[in-house]
Amino acid sequence: MADTLPNILVTGTPGVGKSYICQQIQSQLKLKWLDCSKIAKEKNFIEEFDEEYDCPILDEDKLMDYMEPLMQEGGYLVEYHGCDFFPERWFKAVFVVTCSNNTILYDRLKERNYNEKKLKSNLECEIFGTIMEEARDSYKPEIVFELKSETKQDAEKSLKIVRDWLKKWKRK
Repeated sequence: MADTLPNILVTGTPGVGKSYICQQIQSQLKLKWLDCSKIAKEKNFIEEFDEEYDCPILDEDKLMDYMEPLMQEGGYLVEYHGCDFFPERWFKAVFVVTCSNNTILYDRLKERNYNEKKLKSNLECEIFGTIMEEARDSYKPEIVFELKSETKQDAEKSLKIVRDWLKKWKRK
């Protein structure tokens, strides 16, 4: 098990750039990428559909049961817009992707055809730092890191932060 790669969580408000960063991490660092939203849709881990926000409601228990054996293998990059329900023991690092430029985030969410209520809710979530707060409340502070993702340059810097973290982790 000593040569097993760690599990890493990448979280953040929808539209901040999690998928782009995960795509880069997967291709460069060879971690196995688990997009929890995609898994929930493919495996039907959905409790119900929220008409007001035009989105599915995740069945967290089903997702956890599915992921548990995978997390024990190690080497997974887990992406989801929430983080407080994942067991702390699963992750050696939690990277919260942020986008403090509301115009950029607004445009990204509008491009996804979010309705006004969902758009406003997600912008407020980012403005108030809800996901970062959730991560800090759910995991040890020394494993929670912020990654900026407003530009491609930010994403490159963020990728370097993850690469440097992984190098340091491997030396332990």
